[in-house]
Amino acid sequence: MARKKAVVQESLLTCPVRTRVTQITWNKLEKLQQESGCQSIGEVARMILANEQITCFYKDVSLNAPMEEMALIRKELKTIGININQQTKWFHLSKSDAQRGFYALKTAQLYQQVGGKVEELLVIINRLAEKWLHVS
Repeated sequence: MARKKAVVQESLLTCPVRTRVTQITWNKLEKLQQESGCQSIGEVARMILANEQITCFYKDVSLNAPMEEMALIRKELKTIGININQQTKWFHLSKSDAQRGFYALKTAQLYQQVGGKVEELLVIINRLAEKWLHVS
């Protein structure tokens, strides 16, 4: 089965351009290709020839540790939330006031844990704000 024809025929890449470059230029093109969203060096060259903007993406490795901490805290908060939902369910299913009091105390303890985790998150966010926003 044949491939569908492109809707805009003028946008097809039909004319080949071949050239040789120095190793230094090749390295620059490779670096641009790796840092940008381009799939190939040919795409980088086309964007340069067409005078299009090349968007480069950089990763700040100094954020790895805070991001891992926040991911762990998120996971713990999710677990605590599940436990709170279970305690609430058992609270509503319980028959006696003693059982309800027990589940209410357990739920209050879980909410205290949430408060501690939120404090940890705020400390991390403040550190990030000081670094990136230069807040004094």
